[in-house]
Amino acid sequence: MSRTLKTASSSSTSFAGDETIAQTVRGIVDDVRTRGDAAVRELSARFDRWEPASFRLDEEQVREIVASLPQQVVDDITTVQANVRRFAEAQLASMGEIEVETEPGVFLGHKHLPVAAVGAYVPGGRYPLTASAHMTIITAKVAGVPRVVACTPPIRGEVPAATIAAMHLAGADEIHVLGGVQAVAAMAVGTESMARVDMLAGPGNAYVAEAKRQLFGEVGIDLFAGPTEILVVADESADPFVVAVDLLSQAEHGPESPAVLVTTSEEVGRRVLEHVEQILPGMPTGDIAGPAWRDHGQVIVADDLDEAWRIADSFAFEHVQVLTAQPRLALEKMHAYGALFLGEGTCVSYGDKVIGTNHVLPTRGAARYTGGLWVGKYLRTVTYQEVRDQGASARLGTLCGRAARVELFEGHARSGDVRAAKYAGAPLSWSEHFQGASA
Repeated sequence: MSRTLKTASSSSTSFAGDETIAQTVRGIVDDVRTRGDAAVRELSARFDRWEPASFRLDEEQVREIVASLPQQVVDDITTVQANVRRFAEAQLASMGEIEVETEPGVFLGHKHLPVAAVGAYVPGGRYPLTASAHMTIITAKVAGVPRVVACTPPIRGEVPAATIAAMHLAGADEIHVLGGVQAVAAMAVGTESMARVDMLAGPGNAYVAEAKRQLFGEVGIDLFAGPTEILVVADESADPFVVAVDLLSQAEHGPESPAVLVTTSEEVGRRVLEHVEQILPGMPTGDIAGPAWRDHGQVIVADDLDEAWRIADSFAFEHVQVLTAQPRLALEKMHAYGALFLGEGTCVSYGDKVIGTNHVLPTRGAARYTGGLWVGKYLRTVTYQEVRDQGASARLGTLCGRAARVELFEGHARSGDVRAAKYAGAPLSWSEHFQGASA
């Protein structure tokens, strides 16, 4: 029976949106839909104090921005993007196209077709999430998406140079310094200066997330995103200091980001609590991580690892870090998570920033039914059918006639009937003119 050393004082698991946020977003989307570029310009000036001659950067501007960065920054972006690209290419290689002959003369197959245009939103604000450019743009390009529109907000009135470089090096076809709901709406519905996209990808604040929610259906989206989550499963072999550092590494994402420890060792749990209290006062992002830990942090002690796996699965968190003597057991025992990070040598921050797997992952329990962003999200698996043998078509036609009439779909039945009649001479009682019509 588990016991709790620290409980969360509030919950961040609800999908119910704030109605004030929803109304604000609805108004912005409607405004962009109605007035296009004029609305985008006014909204950008109001929210970001940003009103350049053109939100879209031209090739020369992009080259100048990239050239302004220290070479080490550019080299690091290139290295990280190579990791992301390598893994995305391996994922794509695993997705075969098929064609099978299910019975003589009947051929069924599927192909993977990329989405035609994707809008990649790369957040700015307090944290310019350069890595989100890698995750959304490179993956789309590996999938074969021909047009990727990338938007990121200005930061305190400045162009975020490192983010622009990441977008460019990732292969974005259009780069716009434009943020917030107005950017998401412009990409989704289109304006005079920006052709609409077919899919939106990338994280953002509560307003961006709500915009994606409202626009879903009109366009596709990657995921419904919520606050970043981390859950650590630890046994007595875990280093409590490492556990504390890793929990706080994700708590700094936002004041609503839950950080949970499930451990089989009460001593480890109590020492983690002590380390957290020692680390927070000197942490530069403690003003964010502190409230997140206070309101959403938990420490749960399980009787054994089997119980720990069950508890971890019940959270279905975005990130699960496994600090146990045999971390790969989690691959067999766990079933509900966005991404696993196995062993002390692996941390969630690697996944966020450098290792190559995608950091756009399901939150708020969505790991129960979906995985994260990957090459396959940008591909539409479409089927095709071809009946080359007339006898096979006649047999299917007879079967189709019977099956459709059970459902009272006479038109469907007749499509089968005409093939059974034409290819096998079956009677066509509902038409006296078949031979003439088919001549």
